[in-house]
Amino acid sequence: MKFTINEKKVQITDELREYAQKKIGKLDRFFKTESEAFITFSIERGRYIAEVTIKNNGMFYRVADTTSDMYASIDSAVAAIERQIRKNKTRLEKRLRDGAFERDYTSPVKQDDVSDEDEQDFKIVRTKLFIVKPMTPEEAVLQMNLLEHEFFVFRNQNRGDAFSVVYKRKHGDYGLIETN
Repeated sequence: MKFTINEKKVQITDELREYAQKKIGKLDRFFKTESEAFITFSIERGRYIAEVTIKNNGMFYRVADTTSDMYASIDSAVAAIERQIRKNKTRLEKRLRDGAFERDYTSPVKQDDVSDEDEQDFKIVRTKLFIVKPMTPEEAVLQMNLLEHEFFVFRNQNRGDAFSVVYKRKHGDYGLIETN
């Protein structure tokens, strides 16, 4: 497992870094291919926050946990992410399709350059680049919930890999936006 560790408003010791890598590294047993772990340590109002994101074959698992001790934050984040992996891996492999975790897909989509005119009107403060892989709307909803996002962009297998968006509605239901 590859690790990327970020520190926000806090400086962690080597001992804590090794502890986090050891605990999170144990989650690698759930995956057949190499995975990446992104760990962010921060402190806010005297509370310690450990945010863990694991990426494996286009699937993301994300948990942020806040406690009064950084070691406890890591422990509870690892326990929560392990529950997510077990729950959703079983659900995806049995209910949706076989091999959902083994399939590796690279997107042919490139990010377009933003023109100078657009930059004057709008200020983009964050850019994310991600692989848009083909999946069913049900898989997209699961992935959106794993990431704890309000929407998720994907290529809809049911519509010839057309770009689609699933989103969470105000009353707890989900919506689907499809393109031609």
